[in-house]
Amino acid sequence: MKTEVLYGLLIPFIGTAAGSGCVFFMKDQLKPKVEKALSGFASGVMVAASIWSLIIPAMELSAGMGPERLSFLPSVIGFWIGVLFLLLLDSVIPHLHMHADSAEGPKSKLARTTMMVLAVTLHNLPEGMAVGVVYAGYLSGHSEITAGGAFALALGIAIQNFPEGAIISMPLKAEGASKGRAFRDGVLSGAVEPVGALLTILAAQFFLPAMPYLLSFAAGAMLYVVVEELIPEMSAGEHSNVGVVMFSVGFTLMMALDVALG
Repeated sequence: MKTEVLYGLLIPFIGTAAGSGCVFFMKDQLKPKVEKALSGFASGVMVAASIWSLIIPAMELSAGMGPERLSFLPSVIGFWIGVLFLLLLDSVIPHLHMHADSAEGPKSKLARTTMMVLAVTLHNLPEGMAVGVVYAGYLSGHSEITAGGAFALALGIAIQNFPEGAIISMPLKAEGASKGRAFRDGVLSGAVEPVGALLTILAAQFFLPAMPYLLSFAAGAMLYVVVEELIPEMSAGEHSNVGVVMFSVGFTLMMALDVALG
């Protein structure tokens, strides 16, 4: 496997680890306005990445695979499979916001900590798959997927993983966990990304004709996370306008990165 691909698989994980490291430098829990800003920024990055790095390449790949009028079908089918896959995971792994109001006490704190790590891990799974699918397309020689475009996706996800790492490590510290444990749990929540990306690359080599389906599958999974988790977090209560502004910043930044590097 090419060295640049290995680096690309690790970049999102490094973003999560760097964000988790904020626990060593920041004293207090993140303020609600800051959390909304970070959630909005992450949403914008993921939406733009889903469109420019996943759906558009999927459409371009499927254009020559059948009747031109039906070239959209692989992307539509793959997108819905991704949505349904995350819907299934959502039913298996309860999300953090469902347990945020549990009673206080050592057991509830432990349960909340566990749910927080599971929730962020669920966020990271489709992101790791997305990076893996794009790099699999690059390794297979598809001209529609360039090294620059794959790197842009990995870098964009790393950028949104930085605030995500802070969002998990800071509350863990506020709930009584040591700085070391909060950092460790934050880092571990991102470990699923390079593992998921590598497994996706290995599996994709056996399903190269299905690359449009795989790309749009990753897009559907990522957008499910955005709509189900991140957008409600950024728009609920006060300061929702901050989340909207940061969504726009994240969207335009990822769009510019993909176009400039692709």
